[in-house]
Amino acid sequence: MFDEQSISRRTVLKTTGGSLLAVGAGGLAGADPGETVRVNVGFASERGRSAALDAADDVVREFTFDAATLDLPKRAATALSERAGVRYVERDGTARALSTTWGYDRIDADVANASGYTGDGADVAVIDTGLPCDDPCLPNVGAGEAFVDCSGGCCAPWDDDNGHGTQVGAVIGASEACECTTGVAPDATLHAVKVLDGYGAGSYSDIAAGVEYVANQGWDVANISLGGSSGSSVLRDAVQYATDNGVLLVGAAGGGGPCSSCVGYPAAYSEVVAVSATNSNDELASFSSRGPEVELAAPGSDVTTGGSDGGCATFSGTSYATAHVSGVAALVMAEGYANTGARTRLRNTAEDVGLSSDEQGYGLVDAAAAVGLDSGDD
Repeated sequence: MFDEQSISRRTVLKTTGGSLLAVGAGGLAGADPGETVRVNVGFASERGRSAALDAADDVVREFTFDAATLDLPKRAATALSERAGVRYVERDGTARALSTTWGYDRIDADVANASGYTGDGADVAVIDTGLPCDDPCLPNVGAGEAFVDCSGGCCAPWDDDNGHGTQVGAVIGASEACECTTGVAPDATLHAVKVLDGYGAGSYSDIAAGVEYVANQGWDVANISLGGSSGSSVLRDAVQYATDNGVLLVGAAGGGGPCSSCVGYPAAYSEVVAVSATNSNDELASFSSRGPEVELAAPGSDVTTGGSDGGCATFSGTSYATAHVSGVAALVMAEGYANTGARTRLRNTAEDVGLSSDEQGYGLVDAAAAVGLDSGDD
């Protein structure tokens, strides 16, 4: 089946508007069958791969796992979806950045850091709009990669031309010398994986490629503070590949609240730790998505963090809640835990703050407890 999908947002706090439509031959009636579309194709056999590549006007990207992103006519996409050896054909969607330091203290990162747990030796990928090359708050930026173009005076292809990635990165790993905030894991190495452009938008295939890249680098944690309201088969393939290769994936539940079940993608996939946002009263933030996929909660309202110019600003969103959890994950994995063990550790040491399971999952992430210290649950 050829799937049409589109992801959009109302604001940086909400993810809305996308829907996944099953479009067969009848569904394409009235559309120009010769129109070129960009699709993600999953293969079940070498024969299916060959058929897809032969039909393409352009091969945009081939993944390590059994999928590729192709430009081809709509009629060819429809025909390809009916071939044996092809698992799926989907229109390439778009995701956007989700826009929120009291949180550092609330999760007892101060206790963990004071006891020497700072994330030294852990590698954290920030899959986002990029990271700056020389921000004084982020001295531990290592190698990176870009899957979209950077615009306007960029110091590297993976430079942040939006600011969102820098804000998220500061929550994870800002140095203790930063005037705005101290990162949860200030000695972890951050890696920019730029999959969102200067407007905060990126295709699902670019995001999947970024996730694949992180897995191939052997890095520990992937922070994914972005999302869309519809799933993507190629993105699902990518998160499965990364998990199988040892990456702990942490994703923003999204800003669709108040709602009953609205966790965005890729956080909704079981391979990803879905994070909801709380406020300083341990209440679920009004904007936070909730649902059975939520695994952990973390501070996400009125979070002060460093901007790309070294300045300070306050933001709200599950993006920043996700960054808190990624920082704690770095503390744990720096102690030698594999991704699965670290995930279990985060779950088992989370603090129950009295919210429902679809709001907090296992509870509020606790940095001190996660590394074996007495947090006092304060």
